[in-house]
Amino acid sequence: MKLRILILSAALAVGLAAGAQEPKPSRPPITGIAKVRILTSAPPDAARLYSKVFGFAALPGDVCNDVTLYCLRISEHQLVSLITSFYEEDNSRISEITFETSDAERLYNYLDSAGVKTSDFQVLTDGNRHFSVRDPESHRIGFIQYAEKPKPSNATKPVSAHLIHAGFVVHDREAEDRFYKDILGFRVYWHGGRKDDETSWVDMQVPDGTDWIEYMLNVPADADHRTLGVMNHIALGVPDIKVAREQLIKNGWKPGEEPKIGRGGKWQLNVYDPDDTRIEFMEFTPVQKPCCSEYTGPHPKP
Repeated sequence: MKLRILILSAALAVGLAAGAQEPKPSRPPITGIAKVRILTSAPPDAARLYSKVFGFAALPGDVCNDVTLYCLRISEHQLVSLITSFYEEDNSRISEITFETSDAERLYNYLDSAGVKTSDFQVLTDGNRHFSVRDPESHRIGFIQYAEKPKPSNATKPVSAHLIHAGFVVHDREAEDRFYKDILGFRVYWHGGRKDDETSWVDMQVPDGTDWIEYMLNVPADADHRTLGVMNHIALGVPDIKVAREQLIKNGWKPGEEPKIGRGGKWQLNVYDPDDTRIEFMEFTPVQKPCCSEYTGPHPKP
């Protein structure tokens, strides 16, 4: 009788194991921003700004692995690409933000298991692995695993060598949080507004690094071209905003706005491309207490 019970118990265990579901894929590290693709109606003029004034090295277009017209290197692991505006996306300016991951295939499977619709998984000609998704508000978000990171060059030293964040208009914060926070693991780095009791900007830091995206909230649906250029932006980190300003002038930039301390307590300087898209130069660390909330994550470094 005892032997029979043992045999039945073993058979039951095997049956349960056979019917058990496989564990869901875990999320691999997402370490930072790898590339931002920017829409422009004047590609040559925009390219001159990024290459001559900012000092980014021009690369062959295929290095950016997209439909880019101009591909420029910010650092050995960050790129910016410029493409011609498409009418349906003209107001977004930021066509795609691509994040670096250590395992693109595992992240692809993880997002698929979470019910996120993905593009086809690609192994590109240079060995890089890439796919993209649309977030709840249809912003295009890419993920890349480098087989070999872009090699450094002997080009002019750039004014900044670290793209620290990219911002875009968000109308439904809860929906975006479900994607970036709940699924991808992003965390709030800082939030603030023009008044101490309002939230106009929410900085969501990548789960395994210091780069972030910035929700630009409270933007009217009928916002004009200039406003949308201010809101949809990128930010380049610098150790000293005054030194950065002098280098920009030396490289041919005609001064517009002056440096100022932003609501987050960091020095910043705004530059605009030919389409009025804002490129924000920002010091890595605050020099005074921020408004509205404390920083909750590590600051980026040069």
